[in-house]
Amino acid sequence: MSRTIGSNGPKTLEAIRRAGLRLIFEHGYEAMSLRQLAAEVGIQVGSLYNHIATKQDLLFDLVQDHINELLRQLDLALAGKDEPVERLRAFVAFHVGYHMTRKREVYIANSELRSLDPKNYQAVVALRSAYERRLADILSQGVASGAFEVVDVQVATFAILSLLTGLCNWYRPGGRLTKEAIIAAHEKLVLSGVAPQSLASQGSAAPGRGKRKILRSVPAG
Repeated sequence: MSRTIGSNGPKTLEAIRRAGLRLIFEHGYEAMSLRQLAAEVGIQVGSLYNHIATKQDLLFDLVQDHINELLRQLDLALAGKDEPVERLRAFVAFHVGYHMTRKREVYIANSELRSLDPKNYQAVVALRSAYERRLADILSQGVASGAFEVVDVQVATFAILSLLTGLCNWYRPGGRLTKEAIIAAHEKLVLSGVAPQSLASQGSAAPGRGKRKILRSVPAG
């Protein structure tokens, strides 16, 4: 059990959120008890209610804050970028970089969506949809300008997000590749997957090889 930190103030709330994030990530939402959470923070169970109303409220706040921060930082990453290719490259770089450092938040936002009450679930789905629309709008802009060739924007959106978020399953800091190299690899995968057929086939030695579209082979999440 961690050192007792007192039962009042924003520092205690932040400690509760950090402990809740770790415990939900390690044990799952259903398995985590408020008694376990209080012990982790170093306060009495009753003192938790000075900071959170219910365990459900804690889960909702963690997921909602994560997606709001995701949206806020994405908009900053896209600010000042107008061309579709530039915007898509910025989206990929941001998404991959963010998910390298927020594994717990990403896992909980995805795996514990089923644990949210219906009202909270709908609120989170709306936020997720707003994030997805950022990417869909970039793809639509690129299709309209001729910069991208996409069979179906919605399918491509889900496929790209599935590809990029899959990094959370295998990435470990200090591995063989640098963060920059991993981001560059994902940028190349995504950009080549939406490139027009005429561009995708350039430099391909095998006849017809350039006609194979990467996004057609990636299942939507």
